[in-house]
Amino acid sequence: MNLEPSPGASNSHDLAMTSPNNDVHACLQVVRDALEDVKAKEIVELDVSSISNVADAIVIASGTSTRHVKSLADNVAEEARKAGFRPIGMEGERDAEWILIDLGIVVVHVMLPTARKFYDLESLWRTAPESVN
Repeated sequence: MNLEPSPGASNSHDLAMTSPNNDVHACLQVVRDALEDVKAKEIVELDVSSISNVADAIVIASGTSTRHVKSLADNVAEEARKAGFRPIGMEGERDAEWILIDLGIVVVHVMLPTARKFYDLESLWRTAPESVN
């Protein structure tokens, strides 16, 4: 007796077989589009999958004012929800100088330029150069 499904049969296990890498790329596209829709400045995407067990990618973007930063963060969270990426949490909304949106596989930092320059997350998350022996 053949228990294999036919090639055209739909199977709920197919959802579990999707590549995590595809999920990261899809999430990054949603984040990128959401940030661009509200005119974010200096969007940077960093692949941290080899140096972090918390997230696979980090996105850093700047806003021009606290109101703009809040608007960017709200749009990212809303568009992520619509696309099926449930935000785990948001931090920093009250002051809105630096808002972090945790989407699990992607962490988004939306910052005022002064905070971005001071904390320099791009340098912190760059991988260390390989040592030459």
